[in-house]
Amino acid sequence: MPTVTLHVSTIEKMLGKKIPLDELKDRISMLGTDLEKIEGDEIHVEIFPNRPDLLSEQGLGRALQSFLNIKTGLRHYTALKSNYQVIVDPSVTMRPYTACAVVKKMTFTDERIRELMQIQEKLATTHGRNRKKSAYGIYPLEPINFPIHYIAKDPATVKFKPLGFTEAVTASDISELHPKGKAYAHLTKNWKKYPFFIDSKDKVMCMLPFTNSEETGKVTPQTKNVFIECSGIDLDNVTKALNIITTMLADMGGEIHCVEVIYPDKTITTPDFTPAKMNLEPSYVNSTLGLHLTATEVQHYLARMGFGTEGKTTLIPAYRTDIIHPIDLVEDIAIAYGYENIQGEIPNVATIGDEEPLEKIKNKIRDILIGLGLLEVKNVHLIAEEDSIKTMGHEKGIPLKNAISEYNQLRPSMLPSLLKTINQNQHHEYPQNIFELGRTFHPNKNKETGVEEIDRLAVMLCHETTDFTHIRQICDALFASLGLPFTVKEVEHPSFISGRAGEIILNKKKIGLLGEIHPQVLTNWQLTIPVTFFEIDVAEIVELKKINH
Repeated sequence: MPTVTLHVSTIEKMLGKKIPLDELKDRISMLGTDLEKIEGDEIHVEIFPNRPDLLSEQGLGRALQSFLNIKTGLRHYTALKSNYQVIVDPSVTMRPYTACAVVKKMTFTDERIRELMQIQEKLATTHGRNRKKSAYGIYPLEPINFPIHYIAKDPATVKFKPLGFTEAVTASDISELHPKGKAYAHLTKNWKKYPFFIDSKDKVMCMLPFTNSEETGKVTPQTKNVFIECSGIDLDNVTKALNIITTMLADMGGEIHCVEVIYPDKTITTPDFTPAKMNLEPSYVNSTLGLHLTATEVQHYLARMGFGTEGKTTLIPAYRTDIIHPIDLVEDIAIAYGYENIQGEIPNVATIGDEEPLEKIKNKIRDILIGLGLLEVKNVHLIAEEDSIKTMGHEKGIPLKNAISEYNQLRPSMLPSLLKTINQNQHHEYPQNIFELGRTFHPNKNKETGVEEIDRLAVMLCHETTDFTHIRQICDALFASLGLPFTVKEVEHPSFISGRAGEIILNKKKIGLLGEIHPQVLTNWQLTIPVTFFEIDVAEIVELKKINH
């Protein structure tokens, strides 16, 4: 989560009054952000990724205005009509979307420029997924000649002076010469062309996703008017980013002007501050929170979080990116009501607490395997696609829509996770005999999310003499201790050596795989020591235990 440094004096100016420091600390924390510290005039706040609109003094101050009942309800922002145009060329297939605006009558100071740079970078880190999904540029308006062209070009044919440079360089050298080029070169892997913003007089404004031009992309205290572009792979993402930046500048006193963005197949006008609408029933709020709020009270608490209402319809600000379901509105109502004001109640029922059967089995498995000399490890549920490929033949992972790193899939098996653990611990002595109780993920159209989550056990042995017999002995000892008979049926599987792999059968049902890992898989993971492995479905063991009891 990004940490931003904001100024108390700027926020208090927006609030129109001084707030006692203890109250300010309390209210910032209760708003749903993580206050780290206040030093003098500086507030250090950790902003959750779902609220990028709070990444500036203006955004946080606007939210506090509503939260503290100073100025509640939906904020109205207007973009004035203009003749500014941005023409999107069909060649920008790698980043096909942009949303743009012009903001005039700004008064910039060194502090405001710092604020602008901070939100630009922090927004790109969170909302833009480290510039993978979107990136943003802010330029002084005066040197720019409209219409602007958003176009992809061969970088070897483009020369310009990057931000912070004193001499022009060929664009193809940016990834090696410029700090931002080095930092984000991995995003442009296999790109033959790069997106550029170029004005009507062929002046390069920026090269995406790296850097602005020194000649047209440097805001100074003398700048009065700015052009803003937000570009990326998702239109909704870039329009929301533009709304966050432009409303921030409007709260600084700027005057927003719209820009006509001309695509090959359509023309849109940005920014668009029309609020989204979502129906919210008071009964849904009350059943979720255990409260007894009237419709009027629901509207009151929504207003305290910056929303508007029209009957049972909630009007959502154009700069809010986190409201995708009515439950998100319920969460904001709970924040406005105050979690500290929700009274705990003792249920009027008599129950006897007991441990979940699944957890009982997991704990017993842990005791057995630790007794056999194995070490438990814990891995995250995400894996990189290339790691999934390295295992050879296991089902593909479920891809994440908005991955922010190379860990872009939910794991379908625990094999890649444990192989990575062994790979990263080769500097430690052998044997490395480990196990993990975790979760795997599989497509299932019958589930609400389309994904089925399965609790599994995986065991991996890694040392010079491990073989099929050794891993089978561990499996035998485990099932014998659990009091469950099982069988192993020979099977061919690309991840295992032919003739040394089997399906684990329990109660006539396949619950897992067992065997010696294929040499090619070991090579893929840079492993030179033999590895054996088995993985089973723990939930099936729980079900069989229930039947037997």
